[in-house]
Formats: sequence, structure tokens, C-alpha cells
Amino acid sequence: MNYRHAFHAGNFADCFKHALLVWMLRALLRKPTPIHVLDTHAGVGRYDLETGPAQRTGEWWDGIGRLTAVAQPPEPLADYLRLVRTLGLYPGSPALVRALLRPGDHLTCCELHHDDAAALRHHFAADRLVSVHRRDAWEAVGALLPPKEKRGLVLIDPPYEDPDECGKVVAGLVTAHARFSTAVLAAWYPVKHRLIPRALHDGVRTAGLRDVVAAELLLREPLDAARLNGCGLLVVNPPYPFETAIPPLLDALLAGLSQGEPGASAGIMRIADE
Repeated sequence: MNYRHAFHAGNFADCFKHALLVWMLRALLRKPTPIHVLDTHAGVGRYDLETGPAQRTGEWWDGIGRLTAVAQPPEPLADYLRLVRTLGLYPGSPALVRALLRPGDHLTCCELHHDDAAALRHHFAADRLVSVHRRDAWEAVGALLPPKEKRGLVLIDPPYEDPDECGKVVAGLVTAHARFSTAVLAAWYPVKHRLIPRALHDGVRTAGLRDVVAAELLLREPLDAARLNGCGLLVVNPPYPFETAIPPLLDALLAGLSQGEPGASAGIMRIADE
């Protein structure tokens, strides 16, 4: 409840997460049947980077600021950056998802912070394709799934302030998979050091989840636990052809966001086979 994403909006981790999110949604939308997206930690939807919290931290300058400074973006990032420019302000995951929905698709957003939930509800007022809930993310995964649609995506993006957040993420993935087994499940995680990635990767293996991959972007060696050195996305049931299409996107992100620090890298690994 203390976390406010407005301070970090548009930073390199947002660019990573949102570029992959857009790709996964495009992959799901190649089929005509409706999809349902559940965004468990939705935030406010859109962020003004030039005033307020984002302006005070300035994190976005080394994120979306660097990517949009290039006149001709690399092809793997073109779709994501086109959406950012078209939607105005900086679009969070709810705005990006909504921009891609078709009639018949649906987005459910959950946000626990009172003010952020109110802002999100105002943003999507009278939008029949979007439902906004002020409720705990982990309770929502059990309560709101499965939807009537047979296909979709669950985005889990907690702030990792709770010492047991990794356990909650793994439990959330297990619950989501049990209730919505056909969905793509995507869980973002920070990489300050290797403890969180190791706990998550080991956790999903121990839980018996199948067909799991992880994509990671590191701006430097993850040695300083006080810094956000990189981030990752754990994906259950990745849409085809995730493992061949995502590496060029990660390379483009690395080229655009890396500042030449030792240990910068990007890649994808398989955590559990199908």
C-alpha cells in the first residue's frame, strides 16, 4: 500500500515489461476468439512524466526517454513505441492493453491503493470493455478467474515490498493456472541480486508448473542489492513463437537502454519444459 508506481513510471523496467506485454497481446490477438486480460497491480493507467512524482525522480529519462530520443526505432520496438506516442502521457499496462482490445475482448484491472484505484476507475468510466476493482491482487486471482472467455493473459506485477512476495507470486501463478489453464501468465520481477530470480524460478519448478520461460534484461551485474540492476518476466504458457521472437526485442532494449556498464546482458531461459 506504500508503493506508488508514479515515481517509477517509464523507467527501464517499465519499457521492458510493456514491450513484452504488447508483443504477447499481439500474439494472442492473431486468433479471432475473444481474450480476457487480468491486470493484478494496475496502477493509475497513465502517467505524466514531466510533473509530479515522475518528474522528481527522473527515472524515465533512462527508460522511455532514451528509447524515444531515437528518430527511427528498431523494428522489434516499433509497435510498443508507436503506442506510447499515440496514447499520450506514459501509458501503463491498463492503457496499453485497452488500446489493443477488440470488441468482445475484456480487461479487468485490480488496484488496492485507494487514490490510484479511484483514478483508474475515472479513466475507464463508461468503458464497457474494462472493469476496475479496488481489491487485493492475490484475492482477486482466486475470485475473478476463470472468466467467460477461454483465452487470455494474467499480468502479475507486484512491488516486491513484502518479504514474502516471491511466495505470493508463485502461489498466484499456481492459482491462476489452476483456474485459467489456457491463459498466458506473466509475472514481472526485479533483479537487484540473484535471490529473487532464484526464489521464483525454483518456486515454479517445485510447484510443478509446466511450460515456463523467463526473459531478463540486466543493465549491469546484479551485485549491488541497493540498486535495481535489471528485471525479468516469468511467463507460463508463452504464446508462440515467444522463444524465437523475444530475443531480438530484448537485444533492441539492451542496445537502447544500456549505458555500457559491465555485465549488461539480455536473454531468455527455459525454467520448466512443457
